[in-house]
Amino acid sequence: MAALELEGRISQKFAKQSGQSARGPWMKQDFILEFQDGSYTSEVCFTSFGNERVAELDRFQAGDEVKVSFNLRAREFNGRWYNDVRVWRISPAGQPSQQPVQSPQPQLTQQAPPPSLDDMPAEDDSNDLPF
Repeated sequence: MAALELEGRISQKFAKQSGQSARGPWMKQDFILEFQDGSYTSEVCFTSFGNERVAELDRFQAGDEVKVSFNLRAREFNGRWYNDVRVWRISPAGQPSQQPVQSPQPQLTQQAPPPSLDDMPAEDDSNDLPF
């Protein structure tokens, strides 16, 4: 999936939430980002999940202009679908984006042509294998 980014102004931060799951303790904090969508102002609710992301959000207050890098996810529960807009980076607006480190793509090499009959080894009568 391509990285999604949105710049706007934090209009509201909600209280931190924490709990215990089968994998251990967790923490999250939601916030509302206002952004320009053409001629209109729109809003989206983001979730900062995990101690590191919540600490990152703590650096910012309502009214701050930020750039948010995020992933979209959806999950089903009891026949209903829920969307999750999860932050993986938040930084002051106007800073160049830093893409996550990705493993280098293998270099494509020119492929050899398929073998022809001339490339086949000569028959060896001493080989008595049936295959």
